[in-house]
Amino acid sequence: MKHAKQTLKEISFFPNNLMIFVNRATETFHLPLHSHEFIELAYVAEGKGFHYIENEIQRTHKGQLHVIPIGVSHVFRPTSTDALKHPLIVYNCIFTRQLIDSLVPFITDSSITEFLAGLSKESLTYYTLFDADAAIERLFLALYREYTLPINGSSTYLNTLLVQLIVTIYRLKNHKTDIQPSKPTRFLQILHYIDQQYAEVITLSHLTDRFQWSERQLQRLFKQHTEMTFNHYLQNVRIQKSCELLRSSELTIGRISESVGYKDIDSFNKLFKRFVGRTPSSYRLQTK
Repeated sequence: MKHAKQTLKEISFFPNNLMIFVNRATETFHLPLHSHEFIELAYVAEGKGFHYIENEIQRTHKGQLHVIPIGVSHVFRPTSTDALKHPLIVYNCIFTRQLIDSLVPFITDSSITEFLAGLSKESLTYYTLFDADAAIERLFLALYREYTLPINGSSTYLNTLLVQLIVTIYRLKNHKTDIQPSKPTRFLQILHYIDQQYAEVITLSHLTDRFQWSERQLQRLFKQHTEMTFNHYLQNVRIQKSCELLRSSELTIGRISESVGYKDIDSFNKLFKRFVGRTPSSYRLQTK
């Protein structure tokens, strides 16, 4: 593949001294192969397609994060020209070397500082990671929302979200090749699993089969790291998710109950009142 003739300049993306830019793009065949003067983190939010990068053509799909250093030639392409039937939608978070320089002094972990500083090096090799537990997707959603709907403090908040994203990438990259992840890492995988699958039937027995821990070990770890029993933790996650839906949607309470894992609305109402201190209807009225 030929190297890019087009270089995207910082001046086109960072107005008003804001050193970060976030967008959500439906990829087409219009953008040519290009490099850029800034660091790019690209997350595939929907669909599948191809990533042309340097001398490679990589298949890409939802859940992949692409770390694209300064000066690297690349472009995304969908699988066909029909974006409705075969979409490839990518979140892009781009930021300047100057932003990295301003964030480094506030990082207290030397390994993270080194990793963050390394992102600005033109010698950095591009790489791809898979977001198995959707932690990276949640951060991109938060970045995109904060960038497109700015309010007081948004510039600072965007920087804190970027630091969270960098730390998450560092952890994912360095745990990727672990043969036996540490106990905290393994337990975090369980918490991430519950956070994603809370609407499904989840039992201790189910978790022991999936994550190869005994029920006794899991109960002890839940008490140690969450100060809750497993059942209390699961109910708390479900009720918190229902609160989000009550605030942000017009779904009926019965539908919300089902969507967070409760088939019996009476049981849901009782649990909600126990956790929140009021009924779902009262909570919704207060937050509107």
